[in-house]
Amino acid sequence: MKTKRIFLMVMDSFGIGGAKDAARFGDEGCDTLRSLMRVEGFSVPALDSLGLFHINGTDHSFSKAEPIGAYARVCEQSEGKDSTIGHWELAGIRSEEPLPTYPNGFPPEIIEEFEYRTGRKVLCNKAYSGTEVIKDYAAEQRETGGLIVYTSVDSVMQIAAHTDVIPLTELYRCCEMAREMLSGEHCVGRVIARPFIGEYPYQRTADRHDYSAVPPKTTVLQLLQKHGLDTIAVGKINDIFAGVGISEAIRTGSNDEGMEIMSSLLDRDFHGLCFVNFVDFDTVFGHRRNAKGYAEAVMRLDTWLDGFIRGLREDDILMITADHGCDPGYKGTDHTRENVPLLVYGKAVNPVNIGERESFSDVAATVADLLDIPYDLNGESFKEVLIK
Repeated sequence: MKTKRIFLMVMDSFGIGGAKDAARFGDEGCDTLRSLMRVEGFSVPALDSLGLFHINGTDHSFSKAEPIGAYARVCEQSEGKDSTIGHWELAGIRSEEPLPTYPNGFPPEIIEEFEYRTGRKVLCNKAYSGTEVIKDYAAEQRETGGLIVYTSVDSVMQIAAHTDVIPLTELYRCCEMAREMLSGEHCVGRVIARPFIGEYPYQRTADRHDYSAVPPKTTVLQLLQKHGLDTIAVGKINDIFAGVGISEAIRTGSNDEGMEIMSSLLDRDFHGLCFVNFVDFDTVFGHRRNAKGYAEAVMRLDTWLDGFIRGLREDDILMITADHGCDPGYKGTDHTRENVPLLVYGKAVNPVNIGERESFSDVAATVADLLDIPYDLNGESFKEVLIK
């Protein structure tokens, strides 16, 4: 039986620990899943049934079900632990060099050029927590009409402004200017618009918008498009790939909205790939080191997932994975270098342990193989052991 639709779901930051090179990234001992398992009442029967706790290196005693899907532990080859690098590798690109980061802020020539182009003063220009930077700079931003520019250990420039002072359209225009500027040696992975509203304590809105660097090489999305297949992007997927290789983009403001859209797509008669990112795990809980909130969000998705699985058609394949870790029980507030889970389900899928895969790109190779598309990018297909 040929596969017609593949649903590839990325649980943003849902690492399972144990990356061989974690110490090189300063992340030795991190394990997002383990931190969630320590939260009282944590239970994910749907993910368990797909094989989550049977993956090599996880706590098998936590499982209460025999797997109905295939499962694997997947390693990241690329130099980086951010969403852009992780998603690019999932789509078939191995990044040999990390994207540039600015732990001490952006250099003066970048800030001066940005101020000249936008006509607005830059505030902050430091590595900062997204919630804390608004607390500390919002008053000045509202008084001066400037732009709060900040970064993190990731390759990112984030630009925040109160929407009463700088409307969304203007903030987006400023981010587009920054994206145009940040090229060559300063080509950061993402420029992110971070609008906020209200009075102290201020609230960030769901109108975040990511402006990603264009993927440096061909991705599986482009291969699928070339052969006339659908590539539907849900959540921030379209932003991460700068729209390249995407036939339809559907934005979301939360995990709940993403789940609602995915449920509606079960009734859509498309042929190809639906690629979705559930970002709340990372931005709302992981970076804020909120293990309880993270665990509750995973359980909420797990409850929805049970019904989604039952709605899959005979020729559908579901893949669930992640792009990096963000251990809510670890030091700091940043991403963590971890392996990620891969869970695969379909009526024709063997419920087997696929072991340890050497690259996220094995996902791209298998997607292409399942959809009978020639593939010559990074990664190796595991279709042979996957399908009955």
